[in-house]
Amino acid sequence: MDEALLRSLTPNVLAVLVRRGADFAAAEDAVQDALIEALRVWPADPPRDAKGWLVTVAWRKFLDATRSDAARRRREDRVEEEPGPGPAPAVDDTLQLYFLCAHPSLTPSSAVALTLRAVGGLTTRQIAQAYLVPEATMAQRISRAKRTVSDVRLDQPGDVATVLRVLYLVFNEGYSGDVDLAAEAIRLTRQLAAVIDHPEVSGLLALMLLHHARRAARTAPDGSLVPLAEQDRGRWDTVSIAEGVEILQSALARDRLGEFQAQAAIAALHADAPTVEETDWVQIVEWYDELARLTDSPVVRLNRAVAVGEADGPRAGLAELAKLDDSLPRHTAVAAYLHERDGDLATAAQLYAEAAQKAPNLAERDHLTRQAARLNARRRR
Repeated sequence: MDEALLRSLTPNVLAVLVRRGADFAAAEDAVQDALIEALRVWPADPPRDAKGWLVTVAWRKFLDATRSDAARRRREDRVEEEPGPGPAPAVDDTLQLYFLCAHPSLTPSSAVALTLRAVGGLTTRQIAQAYLVPEATMAQRISRAKRTVSDVRLDQPGDVATVLRVLYLVFNEGYSGDVDLAAEAIRLTRQLAAVIDHPEVSGLLALMLLHHARRAARTAPDGSLVPLAEQDRGRWDTVSIAEGVEILQSALARDRLGEFQAQAAIAALHADAPTVEETDWVQIVEWYDELARLTDSPVVRLNRAVAVGEADGPRAGLAELAKLDDSLPRHTAVAAYLHERDGDLATAAQLYAEAAQKAPNLAERDHLTRQAARLNARRRR
């Protein structure tokens, strides 16, 4: 049984049923029933047209469920006939699902979960493990999302920006449990880039590739975080970097700058530097200026303060940091880093310890605690 084939066909089959009039929740249930039937039948009798077989069986499952539910009588009346068993049209319907799953009526967390379930083909258990929540909790979240979009007309989907934001959130979840969400986000974004010509789609794909290229160097053998400045750049994936840069250059040439292109440009400058000392921090600051103009994000301004500290010295960075709300996530960690660069080890150690208490995850907390201990040890010498 080719499970990869089943997974790749699932979004298209689901989209066909939705387009034929099935509501989203009922369509997904029917497709899941068809997949179970395929697992039972295909090993002994594989079909010549896998997609056509799945569409036919899923549609039959949907009709059976519709006929048994009085609340869906009106939709049943609109069904004129069951589709024939012949080859299904060779059209990729994945894009339709992206826009449905990323509808603005959903919360970001629900949109991400629904995208992974319906478009990514992941099980509820896998998504729950990736988010480190109980399976029942994730099942409820996905069910609520399906109920929400079931009443959404397909001519009122989310826009491109919403779809990209969902994929960006998926990527930022990183990886844990059985599911590598970063790799899954890249796979989904590649699919989207194949069916929609938009510079920000390309910008997001480039950004993901450039960040993911550093993955192998991002953690030490003991699992601790390795800061960018200390990473072994020989372990970076040069093939992914080259692809990301090429995609980015093509997007930038269209002169329709967006936030993902600007972020990718910053990542490309880091990737292009043979050593941290050779990083073009002045140009990185300029790109952060563009990004701040596009987003007006305080987090962007926080990152810009770090870049200014590298380009113009730590005191210049601290001056920029002083303009920002100190309740921002990672504000204290940035302050600690800049004070260390300025030679104030006592203040830096104290701030690293404070930042560790505010860290959003164990890996970051461990890293910041180690930084505080390192500086305290230096001060005692």
